[in-house]
Amino acid sequence: MSRTNLNDLQSFLIVAQEKSFTKAAAKLGVSQSALSHTVRQLEARLNLTLLIRTTRSVTPTSAGAYLIQNMAPHFDQIEKQLASIGELRNQPTGTIRITSTDDALAYIVRPKIKGFLQKYPGVKIELVSDIKLVDIFTEKFDAAIRLGSGLIARR
Repeated sequence: MSRTNLNDLQSFLIVAQEKSFTKAAAKLGVSQSALSHTVRQLEARLNLTLLIRTTRSVTPTSAGAYLIQNMAPHFDQIEKQLASIGELRNQPTGTIRITSTDDALAYIVRPKIKGFLQKYPGVKIELVSDIKLVDIFTEKFDAAIRLGSGLIARR
């Protein structure tokens, strides 16, 4: 089933939940006519009638009830997962690689790490202690700290 078909299925589920094309259209921000057309296309692709429509109500057929019972929980779960991942939107994540000498790690870096990791739990820090100068770009370090060396900071 293509992405468009999933949108059509979700439209059907909202119509069934609201028991009204008018309410569902308002909830989805589309016209009642467009929503009705979408559901009709879904029914045509499935070769099934999903809803019994009257001027006053919308009622699922047995095929519609089957879809509601078996598909709605999955869409609910997807919405919950998308909401929970949205919480990560403004939270830094990933790994920071830092190369430094033992002294710089002991006196500059390590005292700051605990507070940083508490504030940003999605970040991991990889520390490499080495006295030689390294090319941080080719060795994929995010930062290098050397006390008394001629390194220049770069963004």
